[in-house]
Amino acid sequence: MLFQWGLRKKQQDKQGAATRQERDQSGQVQDIPHEPIHSLLDVNIDIIRHTTGNSSDIVIRRFMIGQERSIRAALIFIDGLADEKNVYQFLLEPLMTATFPTTLSPKDTFCFMEKKLAAVGKIERISQWVDLFLALMSGETIILLDGVTFALSASTSGGEYRAIEEPQTQLAIRGPRDGFTESLRMNTTLIRRRIKNPNLWLETMKIGEVTQTDVAIMYIKGIANDEIVEEVRKRLRRIHIDSVLETGYLEQLIEDQTFTTFPTTYHTERPDVVAANLLEGRVAIFVEGTPFVLIAPALFIQFFQAVEDYYARFDIATALRFLRVLVFFLSLVAPAIYIAATTFHQEMIPTTLVIAIAAQRESVPFPGFVEALVMEVIFEILREAGVRLPRAVGQAVSIVGALVIGQAAVEAGFVSSAMVIVVSITAIASFATPSFAIAISARLIRFALMFLAAMFGFYGIIIGILFMTIHLCSLRSFGVPYMSPLAPFIPSNMGDTLFRVPVWAMKERPRLINQKNMIRQRKQQRPQSPASNRQEKNEGEQS
Repeated sequence: MLFQWGLRKKQQDKQGAATRQERDQSGQVQDIPHEPIHSLLDVNIDIIRHTTGNSSDIVIRRFMIGQERSIRAALIFIDGLADEKNVYQFLLEPLMTATFPTTLSPKDTFCFMEKKLAAVGKIERISQWVDLFLALMSGETIILLDGVTFALSASTSGGEYRAIEEPQTQLAIRGPRDGFTESLRMNTTLIRRRIKNPNLWLETMKIGEVTQTDVAIMYIKGIANDEIVEEVRKRLRRIHIDSVLETGYLEQLIEDQTFTTFPTTYHTERPDVVAANLLEGRVAIFVEGTPFVLIAPALFIQFFQAVEDYYARFDIATALRFLRVLVFFLSLVAPAIYIAATTFHQEMIPTTLVIAIAAQRESVPFPGFVEALVMEVIFEILREAGVRLPRAVGQAVSIVGALVIGQAAVEAGFVSSAMVIVVSITAIASFATPSFAIAISARLIRFALMFLAAMFGFYGIIIGILFMTIHLCSLRSFGVPYMSPLAPFIPSNMGDTLFRVPVWAMKERPRLINQKNMIRQRKQQRPQSPASNRQEKNEGEQS
């Protein structure tokens, strides 16, 4: 039977050589055999080697099972994906040293080994090649027995992962210092450590025809809106793409509105942020291989909230939120206001300042719009260069480049000193925005407002802001209005928007996101000072 299979395989290889060559040149992926696993061990190993192209990291360890039995077996795993220590300690050694009843057939030996000998957490029986290769490429170990048409998949995923470190994109003065890594299981564990509740549910699926990337959605049953959870699940299942290498792939495929510069999903690499959003009724989306986690639905005001707002006093957090909204608006309209004021509305500027700006612009050959446009483009180039270069070199290039080019441009008469100041303030304001996704949206809209200001002055700026507001009110994030609770106005949820009320006053979860379990905390009295407590005690004694 083995000889017939080998002869048939050679004939198929000879007849289909040209077809396989064309397939390789066209970039198509070789198909995995859609058939049951063979009973002969040598045939199965040959199929695995042929399908994987004799890859050097595929480890195939042949051995004889048991001390008194003569059944041939093989362990197959991928070096680097599987924990080699666990493979040899909990699988290979017990199988080689175990004593099997001599009367057992190969199939009964397989069942005996499945139930009593595999000392790992998860064991699954596999009968199809598709499932076998999927388990193998996921870091699990495959056990094959001669004379058995099944295989065992043992959970031995391991390998090297990046250690848990402080997030680099969302730094906080006060708060936890741990951040997500590229390991999906480690990321979900960080959430489990914070929310010790059996209602924290996790669903995992494979997305990507070629990469077979593990994608998981996490939510709290009883708090999350079932309709939103089902919508997230439905959108993910509709995805048919070759590869998913980062959450940005999914973000573009599941967002409500494509043609908008504003992000409709929130991403973070902080576990405490994800835990807080889960407790509000949102859904988290994890992807294997990236430290960034998507949170849906996302609201506009959410991008101006920093994690330390909830760790600091409510008055300090409120002041900082107003400051962030102010700097966002400043980064949006500062160059446009300068263009409109110097081009159309000089009467709105104090006389002394008008004379100073006119003296500076006397040697500048360009109008205000061209001057602002050139400086903004140059600064965007410097910022992009600082991001792409190595960290030590990038900071030096950004600082030195801005100083040297700004000073040289003023001395050469290309731009005025006032324009350099406006562009610098705009750049610093964009850096103060907590979320990079909303900051880059302001950078793009800024150029449109500059053009409108050059055409119509302040009227153009007002028209642009009105259109932007209408566009924001029309957006949805998984069916939830993007501007809620501002539009539609929800008074009960206004305590965590532009200002933050004390923690003891946050009694309800956000509406429209959660419609089942609205109570965030039980009814409790406002904390009182020691003087008030003593007064109440004295009144009680007198009575």
